[in-house]
Amino acid sequence: MSLTFDAAPLDTPTLDHSGEAARVIAAWAAAGEFGDHVAYERDRRWTFAAGVRSRIVLTRNEIRIEDGEHESTETWTGEPADALRKAVSSLPTGGDWRVYGWVGFDFCAARHGLLDHVAADAVLAHLIVPEFEAHVDADGIDTGTADPTRAGRLRELARAAADPAGSREVDVDTDTDDYRGRVATSIGEIAAGRYHKVIMSREVSIPFAVDIPATYARGRAANTPARSFLLSLGGLSAAGFSPELVVAVDAEGVVVTEPLAGTRALGESAEADLAARDDLLSDGKEIAEHAMSVRACVDEIASVSRSGSTTVDEFMEVRRRGSVQHLASTVSGRLDAGVDAWDALAVLFPSITASGIPKAPALEAIYRLEPTSRGLYSGAVMTASSTGELEATLALRTIFADSEHAWLRAGAGIVAASTPDREFTETCEKLRSVAPYVVPAR
Repeated sequence: MSLTFDAAPLDTPTLDHSGEAARVIAAWAAAGEFGDHVAYERDRRWTFAAGVRSRIVLTRNEIRIEDGEHESTETWTGEPADALRKAVSSLPTGGDWRVYGWVGFDFCAARHGLLDHVAADAVLAHLIVPEFEAHVDADGIDTGTADPTRAGRLRELARAAADPAGSREVDVDTDTDDYRGRVATSIGEIAAGRYHKVIMSREVSIPFAVDIPATYARGRAANTPARSFLLSLGGLSAAGFSPELVVAVDAEGVVVTEPLAGTRALGESAEADLAARDDLLSDGKEIAEHAMSVRACVDEIASVSRSGSTTVDEFMEVRRRGSVQHLASTVSGRLDAGVDAWDALAVLFPSITASGIPKAPALEAIYRLEPTSRGLYSGAVMTASSTGELEATLALRTIFADSEHAWLRAGAGIVAASTPDREFTETCEKLRSVAPYVVPAR
């Protein structure tokens, strides 16, 4: 089906909907005409939230709120989710708002007594209330704006959206920061009883400037994400093909998380993929790792849910996510009285599958052993609204860029039965969800 917008057809060749929609989103982002933006895909519907009506930036010690010409900064203490709840509630939106943005890995530090590991200027969260939201889905394009000039420009860019330029694959096979050594250390600490599981990650620097929107368009055509996103906020750009939700809360208070743990590569052949799937479903180490993660998610969901409402809706299904396949489960509950979506985010963040078990000692190990800060990696890209809804998707399978460089990052779950070589290989498999599709900047 060819995309349409506002009753006029999109005059580009009819393509696969996901690829065509991603090209339109990339064209809007690449134009550089709409300011800071977050594009977010959910259930094959894309929202392009752009321009800044209001902005909230949370750092280790302060929260800054910008609203038009007014700006305020104050210190915060306690739970960062409480600070965000208070900030969005204070915005002069008449009580009706929707925010888009991201929360970084360091958002977890205060809750777990680890703020001393966080730099004073580190950004824990960056949210905006956009000036407009345009949408793309199988029915076409809704420019989402009453401004005829802006609407016309969005249509023009959509018509002109073309295939992205060619990609340049990034080498991910070199262990540049002693990842295997850190895995070995983690295995030793697990044997000593310090924790049961930890996700140890590594960063791969990209040795050339990157076109992030074009990389998003090319990568989305090759991936099968739970959610995808393309953003540029406050000097950080990212494009990601998220494999799982950290948390979703609907307007009725149903809370959901989707742990993925256990991985095998895809792509050699249909027969090899099926054999890898069977191996994944029969591998004792992978099954134990997954079951451990689901148990922890059940405990976290139950802590914010009505008694008896927590259920495992799906258990140990196999889901294909780009270059890999995972064991996947879904856990849900119904929020208890006096508990809201921000409370659920505080409890479930960061994802068990991007941190470890128990969470607090695993997080301490991550801060102590990883040589670089994670930033947005293993945090979440999120949206929330005044209706009580919130959704945060895990920032994995993502490319990042700032004014100085671009990079990829991936991790693997380390348990007692892990081996350094296999865990390094797993990071390579995950990095290949993005590494072949990186488009150099022109």
